[in-house]
Amino acid sequence: MNDSLWVRSELVALAMTASQPVVALESGLLAHGLPYPINMEMVRSLEQQVMTHGATPATIAINAGRIHVGLTAAEMETLADGSAGPLARCSRRNLATVVASGGAGVTTIAGTMVVARLAGISLVATGAIGGVHLGQPFDISPDLTELGRIPLTVVCSGMKPFLDLANTRERLETNGVTLVGLGTDDLAPYFHEHSGAWVDLVVAEVAEIAEIMQQHQALGLSQALMVIIPVAAEHRIDKTSFMAAVSETIQQAERDGVRGGGTTNYMVRGLAKRLGPRVFAANHQILLENAALGAQIARAHQLLTYAK
Repeated sequence: MNDSLWVRSELVALAMTASQPVVALESGLLAHGLPYPINMEMVRSLEQQVMTHGATPATIAINAGRIHVGLTAAEMETLADGSAGPLARCSRRNLATVVASGGAGVTTIAGTMVVARLAGISLVATGAIGGVHLGQPFDISPDLTELGRIPLTVVCSGMKPFLDLANTRERLETNGVTLVGLGTDDLAPYFHEHSGAWVDLVVAEVAEIAEIMQQHQALGLSQALMVIIPVAAEHRIDKTSFMAAVSETIQQAERDGVRGGGTTNYMVRGLAKRLGPRVFAANHQILLENAALGAQIARAHQLLTYAK
């Protein structure tokens, strides 16, 4: 790694030197429209979850033209309060331009995967992946591309529920992404009823995922292993009311000319407006649970690796 381009936090550097489990986290919450300091507090709460469950968090972001793998409290505050300037949403296509311009940015899931792979981190925890947008079959999230070519383990609650779930599932299959459900067969388990998209394999224990993760790495596969965590019943959404809100938000997005990278944030804000603050509260709890399970999986994989 070129030290002029990269910064590893002291905690991340120590953990990786000691071969301790590390969980990469995206920094997109810092730029999801939440006010400061709520945005920072949410990211810090995810980091605390990871630490509580036996791993080191590595929140990934760009600041002053350098890619940070792990953030200090001061660095995160600079990004969260606006001191660092406008925050670009970074994936593979614009990482170099943001770095070259000396700019600042937060990472999408795709961007987090790219940086985690380059940094030697093997597991990413997040909420839900992007995919094919409803009514816009050529508007496809870079998340699907990176899942098809970066051999990391991605712990999430499946797909964002406002996507074209069937087409997103087909893309994942075409890209060779392994889909494993931890106690769920649903690939988008946000709804009280089944979403209609299925995983490849259901397992019951974290230890089983760690074993699959190890074999996935041993085989040298070039695609991701995606682990789907079920959403707790109290955080699930009534499908009829949710899809009505999705339809209204999509129609408004079309009237406003929203396309491409801005679609996800627009949808999140639109759904929160129509469904109320419970959407953000539920999403936060889902993120916390996934961060905790991501840490448990990383820890189990580390113990398995050094037991053999």
